[in-house]
Amino acid sequence: MKKSSDNKVLIFDTTLRDGEQSAGIGLTVEEKIDIAKQLERLGVDIIEAGFAASSEGDHEAVQAITKQVKKPIIASLARCVPDDVDRAWEALREAAHPRIHVFISSSDVQILHQLRKNPEEVLDMAVAAVEKAKGYCEDVEFSPMDATRTDIDYLYKLVEASIYAGATTVNIPDTVGYALPSEFSRRIQDIRANVPNIDQAVVSVHCHNDLGNASANSLAAVQAGARQVEGCINGLGERAGNAALEEIIMAIETRKDTLGLSTNIDTTQIYRTSRLVSDITGFPVQPNKAIVGANAFRHASGIHQDGILKERTTFEIMDPQSVGWKNTSLVLGKLSGRAGLRSRLEDLGYEISQDQLDSAFEAFKDLADRKREVTDADLDALMGNQRRIEPGRERYKLEHIQVSCGDHEIPTATVKLKGPDGKSVTDAATGTGPVDAVYEAINRIVEVSNVLTEFRVNAVTEGIDAIGDVTIRIERKGETYVGRGTDTDIIVASAKAYMNSLNRLLTMEEVRSSHS
Repeated sequence: MKKSSDNKVLIFDTTLRDGEQSAGIGLTVEEKIDIAKQLERLGVDIIEAGFAASSEGDHEAVQAITKQVKKPIIASLARCVPDDVDRAWEALREAAHPRIHVFISSSDVQILHQLRKNPEEVLDMAVAAVEKAKGYCEDVEFSPMDATRTDIDYLYKLVEASIYAGATTVNIPDTVGYALPSEFSRRIQDIRANVPNIDQAVVSVHCHNDLGNASANSLAAVQAGARQVEGCINGLGERAGNAALEEIIMAIETRKDTLGLSTNIDTTQIYRTSRLVSDITGFPVQPNKAIVGANAFRHASGIHQDGILKERTTFEIMDPQSVGWKNTSLVLGKLSGRAGLRSRLEDLGYEISQDQLDSAFEAFKDLADRKREVTDADLDALMGNQRRIEPGRERYKLEHIQVSCGDHEIPTATVKLKGPDGKSVTDAATGTGPVDAVYEAINRIVEVSNVLTEFRVNAVTEGIDAIGDVTIRIERKGETYVGRGTDTDIIVASAKAYMNSLNRLLTMEEVRSSHS
């Protein structure tokens, strides 16, 4: 169990649990493992790997992560219900550093209308759950949900009782993003002053962004004595999201003069982590996003540009390289070899085997034949494509596309796919446009009914030869599946994205049928 010193803030990442609750995100076990491994490289102290009792998929994911990620604490969420605690431990029992995180509603509005119990019953349930969790592992976290709208005297009782029952971390969640920074700071101060045994537990905070104050509230709590902060990469999460961990981390790092605090984070891994999470979830990072947005270290104003050219610190409070942005790059083209590609990928934070390098090099040479120079952003896009087509993740493989269209022609597409049996199948279809025609042709082969709910195109790089990044979402039987594809040909990128989403759909349905 990790302890926080007076000047060390523990970083608790809940991207795989609360982040996955973002509407439109559904991660496979393999994707969760990929993210968990990158979070380990980033240096987060605790990874909340899932809510084991919520589904077989979450239980399997938590269990798989415990086997492959050993440095951080691995946590599973559980309601203050005996079966939930049991399921959490079943998933966590192989973890090197397990934590059971139990929670229960504490505000009057949630106790009355959601739990339909009285405060005394809730207190008893909380104590019983903490005690049961403590019987399984030493590290137990307790969260009184909606703590910022909870009667303060009742909150004191809950926190005190949970610590006596064995909680080693008490988390104060601003579950609905209601608090203002000054209010939240005062609440943390009051808890630390009025709960007699508070020194026996780490005080944590978990802030939502409904009013846009999640990061500010988290930092206010840290200044008031909280020593664990919970949040998600890129600010993902329920509704408007959670506190963006990259913002919290870099605020602590940049303002050591005022805060006098530190974390265990390798900040140079921040950008790589942000890109991976965005790529897997299909949630783009807005250009003006703090720390990791495309414009975070770009300067358009003439005055700003003049200042930066004379002295970087005139308009930059952080060194871009400190969060993983690269100021310089090795120019790659069609004459570049494997050694140059490996070197650049390693500079960008990719750890690849020889087999992965060979596969990536093949795709790189194909890209370099179509582009004069291959940029870092192109390489990120290329590696995203490579990750999505790893063996075992695709039931159907896109082999060939041919499209005919024009203002006086009916858009027609011919598509060739390799199926699960290794045989290639070709079919053709018409549509309202070239992309629609491609999707109709794919549907004729795969024969899986679905509804396209989102189609979005972004340029990865600038120029006429820019790589197009297509993100789509499809829906089937109430479940949403995201797909992404990149290519210099936007029609091909669209086909790759659709195949990515269909393969995810087929994989997830196979998993569900195996558990039924």
